[in-house]
Amino acid sequence: MLLFSILTAAVTPGISLLTYFYLKDRYDAEPIHMVIRVFLLGVLIVLPIMVLQRGLVLWLGDSPLLFSFGISAGVEELVKWFVLYHIIFNHTEFDEPYDGIVYAVAISLGFATVENVLYAVFQPATVGSLIIRALLPVSGHALFGVTMGYYLGKAKFAEKPKMLQFLSLAALVPLLEHGIYDWIMGSGSTYWAWFIVPLMIYLWIKGVRKMNRANAGSPFRILGHEEEIKL
Repeated sequence: MLLFSILTAAVTPGISLLTYFYLKDRYDAEPIHMVIRVFLLGVLIVLPIMVLQRGLVLWLGDSPLLFSFGISAGVEELVKWFVLYHIIFNHTEFDEPYDGIVYAVAISLGFATVENVLYAVFQPATVGSLIIRALLPVSGHALFGVTMGYYLGKAKFAEKPKMLQFLSLAALVPLLEHGIYDWIMGSGSTYWAWFIVPLMIYLWIKGVRKMNRANAGSPFRILGHEEEIKL
């Protein structure tokens, strides 16, 4: 019973955040089975990422900057980007800019949920530590996903020169955000909260703005407006 309670507490933040971002799609919600599949892809990439990260640590070492921006953020964000680009980017269901956010958040939260479960099972987890993880790493992964998905959505509906630019930003900007987050959390400073809280507030504000912009660029928004006029 205790294990069930711990697992429920570890899984709930990821599912709740995914539901929130899914319901923010104002005009043409994605098929739920597609979102679940992408979430499960996030679950499946955990092991390959862990193996790759371990190999890089053994090869390159784990100096703070290298680990934060290269081994941790670099591997995780680039693998998520790679999977999204090859499986989702050209899918017929990816038909409006906000879809990029939904799918990028789904794969990010699939990964973050497994990470949270592993932490809860193998580390001494308290209610307080699980709440902090829900507010920080789980939310962080979701917000890095918002950034990645926003630029994937821009790339999807851009001409080729701009498309390549947005695809690059979809990989590099969340990598930078994630790297800064990891560097603060791994700094060992007793004042880490003074840095991480403003960063999270910034990421939430920026994320909500990007969500609104992506929704505003939906082709279904124009169609809905035309239908209202006809009525």
